[in-house]
Amino acid sequence: MSIDRALVDAALAAVADPNTGRPFAAAKGIRNVAIDGATVKAELVLGYPARSQFDALRALVVDALLKVPGVAGADITVSQSIVAHTVQPGMKLLPNVKNIVAVASGKGGVGKSTTAVNLALALAAEGASVGILDADIYGPSLPTMLGITGRPESPDGKTMNPLAGHGIEANSIGFLVEQDNPMVWRGPMVTSALEQLLRQTNWGELDYLIVDMPPGTGDIQLTLSQRVPVTGAVIVTTPQDIALIDAKKGLKMFEKVGIPILGIVENMSIHICSNCGHAEHIFGTGGGERMAKDYGVDVLGSLPLDMAIREQADGGRPTVVADPDGRIAQMYRAIARKMAIHIAERARDMSAKFPTIVVQNT
Repeated sequence: MSIDRALVDAALAAVADPNTGRPFAAAKGIRNVAIDGATVKAELVLGYPARSQFDALRALVVDALLKVPGVAGADITVSQSIVAHTVQPGMKLLPNVKNIVAVASGKGGVGKSTTAVNLALALAAEGASVGILDADIYGPSLPTMLGITGRPESPDGKTMNPLAGHGIEANSIGFLVEQDNPMVWRGPMVTSALEQLLRQTNWGELDYLIVDMPPGTGDIQLTLSQRVPVTGAVIVTTPQDIALIDAKKGLKMFEKVGIPILGIVENMSIHICSNCGHAEHIFGTGGGERMAKDYGVDVLGSLPLDMAIREQADGGRPTVVADPDGRIAQMYRAIARKMAIHIAERARDMSAKFPTIVVQNT
């Protein structure tokens, strides 16, 4: 019995991506469909990292094809292809870096750095090539959180190689100064240091570079938005009103400079007592959702107030590495995946595809 190609195409067109709710075919995720006897071969290509879901996604496509009359088998390969996406108008992409994501907060103490590190590790765990830059010049925490010691090497006296921790590349002013040495610098010195760390680091071929921003809306935030090609920003907040007030300021700042908000992460949303199991919203409830609704952005996810998260980050093995199969690590993975999907849905950066045209008077 011959297989009707039209029925095969229709079956594939109806398979929806459970992560987006839209058909894979709509995002050009189904490629190279071929019929070989009673077997259908095809490629499923994701635009976001989701290595842990390959088998489940493959099963969805196989099940759909096996319902087509005459199809006895389906040979489906699953892969992911992360591409560069648009940044602020007039900005050129950083060499070797496809997408830069700023993780920011309006105020300190909301767990921004812990969230940034775990999101970077979650993307890497899902198969992406990831780097992280500690942009908090005054209070660098990346060396401690990733358990990295030592200084970056300079192959040419002008640039430096990033250090590595748990499978991701990293750089921080904390690698270059003594741990107890305060950075008593004025604004111009701080912004200059940030640009040097960013542009003079020999980043590898990165799908994502996560930038852990300092709290607030000051010099570093303005430098990043005006001089660095940023794909999008993630706002970290706690549910309490005082944190949300400052988080809204950070969100509006990114909007004003043309950097899209990829979503909000509500940290410390609930605490469950380790002794009695009582659940309590210590910092309030629903704040992140209200903020997201007010500004038309998504809540990427909510994270609990859990002692293990703090202990693991302080010990140099953040949750995604320390307990990769645990409930909280899965939360970080889900948030990272949703963030990456929002990036994948943005327009691709095509600047490298076009020649530079120079008009001269002769």
